[in-house]
Amino acid sequence: MSDFFRHTQDGWRIAEGAESHVYTHPYNGLNKALSNANRQVVCADPWQRASVGYVEASKVALTHVFMITRRLRGGVFPFVMLWVVASAVHAGTDLQLQSLTTEHQTQPLAIDVASPRFAWIVTHAPRGTTPEAYRIEVARSTALLAVDHPDVWDSGRVASRTSFDIDYAGPPLAPSSRYYWKVSAQTSAGEASAISWFETGPSSQEWSHAAWIGKPPGRSMAAPLLRRVFPVEKDLVSARLYVAAGGYADVSINGRPAGNAVLSPDFTDYDKRVLYVARDVTALLRQESANAIGIELGRGYYGLTNADVWHWEKAPWHGEPRVRVLLKLCYANGHCQFTGTNADWRVHDGPTLLDDVYGGETYDARRTQSGFDTTNFDDHDWRAAAVLLAPKGMLQAQREPPVRVTQTLQATAVNKLRNGGYVFAFPRVIAGWVTVTVRGQAGDTIVLHYGEKLLPDGSVDDRDEHHYFAHGLQTDRFTLAGKGSEQWHSHFSWKGFRYVQVDNWPGAAPSLGAMTAQVIHTDVSVIGHFSSSNALLNWIHTAAVDTLLNNLYGIPTDTPMYEKNGWTGDGMLGADMMLRNLGADTLLTQWVQDIADARNAAGAPLLIAPNPGWGDVRAPPWHAAYVLVPWSLYWQRGNRAVLVDNVDGMAHYVDLECSRSPDGIADTALGDWVSPNTSADGGNAPEDKRVAATAYLYRMAETMAKIERVLGDDSEAQHFDAMATRVRDAFNRQFFDSSKGLYRGESDDGVRQTHQLLALGFGLVPAAQRTRVANALVQAVHAHDDHLDTGALGTKLLLPVLTATGHAGVAWIVATQTRFPSWGYWRAHGATSLWEHWKLQARSRDHYFLGTIDDWLFGDVAGLQPLAPGWQRIAIHPALTAWLNHAEADTVTPYGRVAVSWSRGADGLQLDIEVPVGSTADVRIPAAKPATIVESGRALSTLPWIHALHTCGTDTCFDLASGRYHFTQVAAQK
Repeated sequence: MSDFFRHTQDGWRIAEGAESHVYTHPYNGLNKALSNANRQVVCADPWQRASVGYVEASKVALTHVFMITRRLRGGVFPFVMLWVVASAVHAGTDLQLQSLTTEHQTQPLAIDVASPRFAWIVTHAPRGTTPEAYRIEVARSTALLAVDHPDVWDSGRVASRTSFDIDYAGPPLAPSSRYYWKVSAQTSAGEASAISWFETGPSSQEWSHAAWIGKPPGRSMAAPLLRRVFPVEKDLVSARLYVAAGGYADVSINGRPAGNAVLSPDFTDYDKRVLYVARDVTALLRQESANAIGIELGRGYYGLTNADVWHWEKAPWHGEPRVRVLLKLCYANGHCQFTGTNADWRVHDGPTLLDDVYGGETYDARRTQSGFDTTNFDDHDWRAAAVLLAPKGMLQAQREPPVRVTQTLQATAVNKLRNGGYVFAFPRVIAGWVTVTVRGQAGDTIVLHYGEKLLPDGSVDDRDEHHYFAHGLQTDRFTLAGKGSEQWHSHFSWKGFRYVQVDNWPGAAPSLGAMTAQVIHTDVSVIGHFSSSNALLNWIHTAAVDTLLNNLYGIPTDTPMYEKNGWTGDGMLGADMMLRNLGADTLLTQWVQDIADARNAAGAPLLIAPNPGWGDVRAPPWHAAYVLVPWSLYWQRGNRAVLVDNVDGMAHYVDLECSRSPDGIADTALGDWVSPNTSADGGNAPEDKRVAATAYLYRMAETMAKIERVLGDDSEAQHFDAMATRVRDAFNRQFFDSSKGLYRGESDDGVRQTHQLLALGFGLVPAAQRTRVANALVQAVHAHDDHLDTGALGTKLLLPVLTATGHAGVAWIVATQTRFPSWGYWRAHGATSLWEHWKLQARSRDHYFLGTIDDWLFGDVAGLQPLAPGWQRIAIHPALTAWLNHAEADTVTPYGRVAVSWSRGADGLQLDIEVPVGSTADVRIPAAKPATIVESGRALSTLPWIHALHTCGTDTCFDLASGRYHFTQVAAQK
């Protein structure tokens, strides 16, 4: 950095010949220049000293400093700006603001909402710190923010404890533009500020520079290649590429990928909306030169041709793949120009002869158009691209992270089959594809079969026993060009697999390194962690997270091998698990929109979302996703907007469901799916499905009352309160057996665990009967030799309800079983992920909806769960300390990281807690006398951060302020 600038007594000087860049540099070297309090920090002109800000050095901790230079004629650089990215105020503190997001995204390139929401997290704060106020400033440059003169919007000082989902309330934002925003947060421990930025998406007028194009109509199924050469002038400052597609679009510029996303953009109901992605391609372009852009299109769910039982091939939007690309180039003089797809583009069939999301891909390397995305490529035999009709849906910026390759796994074994094929094994079940490296003759074709398990003869099981797909499943075909070592992977289909069988391998046997596996999914961050002293529980958590990730492809799918559908019931059951472990809030918010788009004419959701027009079946436990997933987003992430956006549709549906439930009793086609005694192919538990349907109707009505109250509509809240009361009374009249103290439906096979669980877990049981019903549940567990007898609906509730009703020991026994049916049974039989059924014959071995035991691992074993929206109030109550020696868990809440770690030894219990700034914790420690607990050696009664200290039954309870704490149990004083 000293080559570019140096500090003199006259200010910061910039070296001649330095390029115009934004430089970042650690603060250490500059802190020396700030050793004197009130010293002028920023200089802006070597000839005229222009101060743009003063700071007190004793009150500042610089984390990064930005140096922005602009080239002028003669090599003189008169403008220098230094800006503190994250600063802390109050001597002796390290207060910082981190994780700045706009619309729940970090520095997004395309925001298309009128009032984006801002968020930040306060970190490095002393104990007891509370938020007091904030100020948000939005400007077109950081220079204006540096002097507190925002030219776009200034919120002013707002007294608030909130640090997330703060709405922008300024004038309309310009399209396809960058805005910088600064937040200054005032807390009880001082102030801190930080800067970030976001960009808006193109306007409809800007999009008019780009048409929808593809290949002309014809019989070829080959994936089309598109290309165009365009000029770039000198002094290019920025280049943004916006890509919308019917299907998938792989884009490259000058021979290099225009980003690392795959299977992009994400798919939706194309008649309702079409997602577009934005990419910064500035670094890929050559100034004062010609540039080339190339695109290969995949069918995805837009032009799927493999007939299946859901009829994706008959979707109302169905058509040949098409793309709409807009490129915005901006120059140093402030001029911007747009160029986009049109009839001047050229098109040719590519080497991908067939691509199918379910079936796989056929690729002929002899047809490769090498260099088609470069300027010197000869396209004289290419045709003019066809301008095609636009999909009916509105353009919308993709809010969730893109699908990416997140990991590469090496094969662990390769075995030869009797038929001459070879099977590669990988460490675990994943979703993605493999990259194969092979040598052979031109025309040699290898065939890859992907599967999650093996048949008795050692070959890969990729059978489609239910004939879901007319033209095969998970099979790739690669024809070699015969040009030495060749490498290939599929581009437009993903597979669920642990094993890959390759047939027709040319020459000698393949080496172990001839095939690698790419783990692919929506690139969400892992924000939650759990571990304990029990290896089985640790395995369950790891398998649950891996299985969730394997099923995130822009939507939460049910299985990456077979159905790949966004089943509403599955997503509803797993939503809390996703939001606690993964940064999946934007994905689930988008999926709620998909559910809303997939309603029938009456307003009821369909079974899968997005939806090609299939699954108009009544199933309240599945349709409940429309109400309960938004509530989970609000409860776990504090997302109020998703309630506002969907409240009318949700209310209409719940009213509809109630109206078609005679005397308050609902019915459903899908009940407690895949209980242990059902077929391994799937099925409802042998019990009255009306119990589950009515329980979920009650849950939806009760939740709608809460939602309406949150949104301030007391009249509607009372309406749904009354509905919930009517349904609860009807439920108890119809299903409660007062003589036996349990719930029973018609034709039930014995006492059903799930019936008792739904009644207890949803609060349907009269208070006076809860103990009897809980005892009936325990007896039902004992009747199955202390094993579960639940499907997807009951499994989510089983262990939390047992623990909450005083039967933690029974919950522990069920959780740690290793015989059928149990999670330990899967593990004992080599599982690396969660399965679709408890039986070994389960069709899918990558299905998360029976893994909701993870709710219990966090909430009861570690003892960590939210008590208020966004985790503003947190319950810390380890409930399994008598059965384990140690457990810990953490997650990132909207306020920041919350964590608990406890261990039990000969000296008693030790408990470490972290509470983020903005939250408080309701702590319950299993020790009857508060005097036997100390925090870092100090009595609890002496600590100012502890309030309402009291004995609660056999435990010690108190409220705890933000901060990190270490509690220890000591011997009681005599």
